Amino acid sequence: MDKVTLVGVYMTYVNKSGEIPALADVHLNVKAEEFVSLLGPSGCGKSTVLSLIAGMLRPTRGQILIDGEPVAGTSPKIGYMLQHDHLLEWRNIRHNVYLGLEVRGLADKEHCRHADELLIRYGLGGFMNRYPSELSGGMRQRAALARTLALEPEVVLLDEPFSALDYQTRLLLEEEVATILKQERKTVILVTHDIAEAIAMSDRIIVLSARPGTVKAEYTIKLSGKNDSPFAARQAPEFREYFREIWSVLEESHAAAR
Repeated sequence: MDKVTLVGVYMTYVNKSGEIPALADVHLNVKAEEFVSLLGPSGCGKSTVLSLIAGMLRPTRGQILIDGEPVAGTSPKIGYMLQHDHLLEWRNIRHNVYLGLEVRGLADKEHCRHADELLIRYGLGGFMNRYPSELSGGMRQRAALARTLALEPEVVLLDEPFSALDYQTRLLLEEEVATILKQERKTVILVTHDIAEAIAMSDRIIVLSARPGTVKAEYTIKLSGKNDSPFAARQAPEFREYFREIWSVLEESHAAAR
């Protein structure tokens, strides 16, 4: 059974100007422990897909399933990590990571101990009592990931979590996050505008068309010598061919969006 399923999903936003179609007849299946990336032109509905899976929005038409069960609101099975870390500046890192546990009434000794272990495992053990302003951008994102994983979700949604970082930090964090999520055996859906990032991190890439977004192309990524390392993936001989093909499809979508 697939972990996440979208069947004939349509999404239309309504505002004072009228109806704005965001998604049209989207079909998508994500297997347990699979890492899938969504690519597409700006405004094609990539982030809308994540919000629908997370139960933050309801589709205009169609069905979204987690483990074969219809999504009916937010679920503890889903963890959502955004582009900005949204750490609270007046709380230290430990208590930022506890925040989700507190909201769900799970801030008992066992869950808090697990959160502390995550911080230690991700290289933040010596920074638990520091405040967000004292951490680098990469360390803040690791803290945000620990906050997400402290709730022990089965599916992790990543909405451009590296885009605000400098290139070197971004590469390092891609490596760390990919390793962490595979070790934790999570099902992952990543939204990104970065083709290279998607190829390096993913088992499969879904390319959406211009708005209203629908599935335009799909690529199963098979790289020789990948060894689950995004950095090693970039050195694979097949990497450039995947990049060329996906770029060509995205160019068509961008042209259609003009």
